[in-house]
Amino acid sequence: MEKKSRIYFCIDMKTFYASVECAERGLNPFETNLVVADVSRGKNALCLAISPGLKAQGVRNRCRLSEIPPSIKYQIAPPRMALYIEYSADIYDLYLDCFSPDDIHVYSIDESFIDVTDYLKLYRLTPVDMARSLIDRIAERKHIPATAGIGTNLYLAKIALDITAKHNAEHIGYLDERLYLRHLWGHRPITDFWQISFGTANRLSKFGIYDMRGIANAPEALLYKEFGVNAELLIDHAWGRESCTIADIKQYRSKTRSVSSSQILPRDYSFEEARLVITEMAQNGAMELVKRHLVAGKVSVLIGYSKACRPGASGSEKLRLATALGSVLVPTACAVFDGCAERDVPIRRLALSFEQVADEGCAGYDLFTDFDAVEREKRRDRTVLELKNKYGKNAVLRGIDLTEAATQRERNNMIGGHRAGYDATGKS
Repeated sequence: MEKKSRIYFCIDMKTFYASVECAERGLNPFETNLVVADVSRGKNALCLAISPGLKAQGVRNRCRLSEIPPSIKYQIAPPRMALYIEYSADIYDLYLDCFSPDDIHVYSIDESFIDVTDYLKLYRLTPVDMARSLIDRIAERKHIPATAGIGTNLYLAKIALDITAKHNAEHIGYLDERLYLRHLWGHRPITDFWQISFGTANRLSKFGIYDMRGIANAPEALLYKEFGVNAELLIDHAWGRESCTIADIKQYRSKTRSVSSSQILPRDYSFEEARLVITEMAQNGAMELVKRHLVAGKVSVLIGYSKACRPGASGSEKLRLATALGSVLVPTACAVFDGCAERDVPIRRLALSFEQVADEGCAGYDLFTDFDAVEREKRRDRTVLELKNKYGKNAVLRGIDLTEAATQRERNNMIGGHRAGYDATGKS
């Protein structure tokens, strides 16, 4: 029996953060010059989004404020991540008016995949008509412009969104394998394709491969030698194939879990200053483990130096006993940092990961464990969490959080590393 062909949408909100800010101000994003940026970071602050109107004038997305031509006048909106999450949730609710959650995969805050196969007959619509109706609903209810990619698999839907829809007046693109091979096999640059990074493109260029046709025609043995198991994905995508479905994504369960955090520091930090931040991150991560009723068996640290003056450094240490106690995790994280960070090189990026995570029932103890001390620390941590939940993340701070180089107090007012739009008590 022939397998039924499926139809997928990939829906993206155009320059989402900037469009939300325009919607909040009652402005047309196509006629407004607006950027979302944290001006407190100075003239080189990164623009998290620019309005379509500004983009049409040649300003590139994710530029810095200093890169916008002085002849262009524009508004600056500070980031409000909590508001953007609100809009994203409202748009998801709009999807639920039409589709089952089993057929929706939220890929990011502004992008979702939808399997519409079984709904086309129900609503008596063609794929393009259904996509157009969905875009119109989003514009009508939330005043946010959207773009849609339609494909016979998830990969083709994504490529239809990223490449094909840009050249369509309705901002809707459609691809099946035949159209993909006919129109996009020779498309360049190859980095326009989903999951082809500049690093991958550089490695392919060593063999004279600059487009998807080149990958498809290359000897498979060569690709597997260069990319290992990842060659299988490259080859499938070169032919427009993708076997993964939304049902597969829903059923996937990771074999390993971790609790991780990372940040780009506001300026170049010395070894001592960065060590202070790692201490904050470890304290915060330990509290997150307690909050989730988890323990960790391994601590890893990643360091990025300023302006790529030299390759980053990393280190890890496996714990003798799995735990969530800050009294164990914080000194371990600092010891790992001490072991891999260079003392005289400015640091700009930090990442900390508690790995080999398991349920708190798997916590390890030995004959020398002071159980009274352990219970006191657990009670203290639970009390702190209750206070933070009730009065905000900054309701309880450590002395280290008040030092000049500390970042945690400010990050408590952020979501995903960007300003939430309200303070740590939840007030806007």
